[in-house]
Amino acid sequence: MTSSARNLRHLLGSARRATVNRARTGTVRARRSVLPAAQMTAAGVGAYVISEQLLGHETPLFAAVAALIAMGFTKELRLRKVVEVAVGCTLGVFLADMLVHGLGAGVLTAVIAVFLAVMLARFLDPGAMFAMQMGLQALLVVMVPVPAEAALGPFTRSVDAVVGGVVALAITLITPKDPRGEPVRELKAVTQTLTVSLRDVSAALRSSDSRQAWHALIRARGLQTQIDESTRALTAAKELTQFSPAHRRHRHYVRKLERVADKLDLAVRSLRVTARRTVSTIDHAALSDAGTENLATAVQGLADASVQLSRAVGESGPGFEKSMDAARDELAAVAITLHPKRLEISDLEGEALVLLIRTMVVDLLEATGSTHDDAVAYLPAL
Repeated sequence: MTSSARNLRHLLGSARRATVNRARTGTVRARRSVLPAAQMTAAGVGAYVISEQLLGHETPLFAAVAALIAMGFTKELRLRKVVEVAVGCTLGVFLADMLVHGLGAGVLTAVIAVFLAVMLARFLDPGAMFAMQMGLQALLVVMVPVPAEAALGPFTRSVDAVVGGVVALAITLITPKDPRGEPVRELKAVTQTLTVSLRDVSAALRSSDSRQAWHALIRARGLQTQIDESTRALTAAKELTQFSPAHRRHRHYVRKLERVADKLDLAVRSLRVTARRTVSTIDHAALSDAGTENLATAVQGLADASVQLSRAVGESGPGFEKSMDAARDELAAVAITLHPKRLEISDLEGEALVLLIRTMVVDLLEATGSTHDDAVAYLPAL
């Protein structure tokens, strides 16, 4: 086979793999977008129908446009953002209507309206897409003639924008989707990665392999993005459970998840420092064989407890408390061993590593629902 034929075969193979990967990713993305797409459809069409059929407005396009912009397209609807965008759309249309009423339709009016609408959009939301949509909306308000039969004249479109915003808000509040879904998925991902990182640290200690500890550190650093995602998802869920009658029954569970997320954030920060110190400890051969084995066993115990944490965040009601109790018991069993003498560690660097692990254990115990004082009480006095 010639080199050109091999290159062609390689290119075709790469193209096929890229196509398959994109198709697979697109399928997953589309499957997860069914509900948001249905929400946007209901908001846009519903706002149009209400303005047309109930209010008698002719071709109320701005009702549909305002509803679609307010809904947006995100994994989790945030109530505050829907309100902000809905108000922004209404103000943008009203501003353009005022300019048309005062200056008349024309190029100069369009320039002023679009500029002010874009500036308003940037004030309300950092997204470039929102600014583009607001600018386009203002341009249409100026350039599209007002229907002759409009009951409120140029301000009919402002009323349509209000209708669109109200419909978007109503759909956000009554949507039957469980607000716990996204936070649970994100927190489970965090706890699962935490488990893998802890097991890597334990294995690195047993095999005296600092590279494996370094890999655990890299993985722990990558956890921050997942934690930030879980925080955003919990914020959205908290807003919905506070204001939506359909989801209010979940508010206590969401508060518990929020506490778990806060303490896991601290635990992951402690893990990063612990993994970095483990690399140094292994490179300097600072631990005896007995100390190495005891410390590796303790870290493995933390990994096993984090598995229980992962189970807990995926359950509600009695299952949540039961798994949290199991995690707390396993963490407590590790905590009582975390004294340098009990672990047969006498080197200063090894003692520093034990102190770091003690901090992480306290964070994890608080994630299970323990108070700070109760968590500290499990640790042997130094």
